[in-house]
Amino acid sequence: MTAIPALCPLGALDLDRAAALHGEAFGPQGERAWTRQDMAELLASPGVAGLLLRRDGADIGMAVYRVAADESELLTIAVRPADRRGGAGRRLLVAAIDHARAAGARAMFLEVGVDNPAARALYQSAGFRAAGRRPAYLRRGDGPPADAIVMRLALG
Repeated sequence: MTAIPALCPLGALDLDRAAALHGEAFGPQGERAWTRQDMAELLASPGVAGLLLRRDGADIGMAVYRVAADESELLTIAVRPADRRGGAGRRLLVAAIDHARAAGARAMFLEVGVDNPAARALYQSAGFRAAGRRPAYLRRGDGPPADAIVMRLALG
């Protein structure tokens, strides 16, 4: 029987695992994966926190978000390809929203590629709504950059 995934804080001792997880989730899509150094600098920034989702001793996903004053930003949700479509992304999203709300945020923002319908559907189902667009914002390997949709969720 498979254990229920457990959420735990993403800390300094998790940097290598978090970078590997981000690479596995985004590298095949041609995106630049975050390195250990990227993760260390990000988590050292004021208001930034992260969560790891683990099952049976293995990392299956992570979320990194920032809270500043009464706003928050979802910086990434990364789920291993083998663990997608099983609720891991939703669990991470709900946990990040709950943590941001508990920290005093009244709104959460994120950017998602126009070419990522699965992620857009997840965010819309959680109540996020389009608030803007960033042309040519996301790098996609050697191809042209993709536009990103800025989405917002009221947390009040």
